[in-house]
Amino acid sequence: MAALYLVATPIGNLEDISQRARRILGQVRLIAAEDTRHTRQLLRACDIKTPLTSYHQHNRLAKLDYILESLQGGDVALVADAGTPGMSDPGYELVVAASQRGIPVVPIPGPSSIITALAVSGLPTERFIYLGFLPRRVGSRRRLLESIASEPGTIVILEAPHRLEATLNSIRDVLGDRQLAVCRELTKLHEEIFRGTVAQALAHFTLPRGEFTLVIAGKEDKKKSLLTGDIEQRLCCLRRSGVKAKEAITRLAMETGVSRRELYRAWLKLS
Repeated sequence: MAALYLVATPIGNLEDISQRARRILGQVRLIAAEDTRHTRQLLRACDIKTPLTSYHQHNRLAKLDYILESLQGGDVALVADAGTPGMSDPGYELVVAASQRGIPVVPIPGPSSIITALAVSGLPTERFIYLGFLPRRVGSRRRLLESIASEPGTIVILEAPHRLEATLNSIRDVLGDRQLAVCRELTKLHEEIFRGTVAQALAHFTLPRGEFTLVIAGKEDKKKSLLTGDIEQRLCCLRRSGVKAKEAITRLAMETGVSRRELYRAWLKLS
């Protein structure tokens, strides 16, 4: 039976495409691409000659039947301009339709600006919420931010350069002057990772260019236990006695209620 492949493509650097992704793109009978011009550059670099068809935000419903019919004759791959298709890109309706018809949907994992930005942000990664692109209208944007104002997990959003200033202002107005990482042009020539407060980011990006991924600190728990001198001393004793970092941090986190993140920072200072 034919399959629909969701193929992750590089978010910038073409060297990031996986061998499996190259093989699948070369084997399928058709590639449905968000922007055929953009995808054709990737295929040309990989010497892949598979036929292309457009599948984007404005024709995704009109093209649905055509792609489903194509799946009757062989495998089809879905790709976005960059990253994993279906993540703030067209693909949801196609995945649902294929699944309802019993067509296997096979993920070909790879680059993702969301995970990449989260990993380099320096903010907690054990829990996060992804909002995609925020609404264009100020009121709608503020209401969405208000709905997650108490979220303790890290917040990840995408933004275009011409809307960055307005989005940062809304974040500061609703969520406060939180810590964040602004990741620009990830894996590309002019890659930049800015870490600081929202106000500092506004002052830094006066003429924003490129594609942005914002990683914002979640709401702090004011009731959380604080790292005291006694706890630091106990951490030091455990280190001197040869206890490994993971074991020491886990033990003290359970006993004191201090976050693993704070304990790990203290452990690094000891070294």
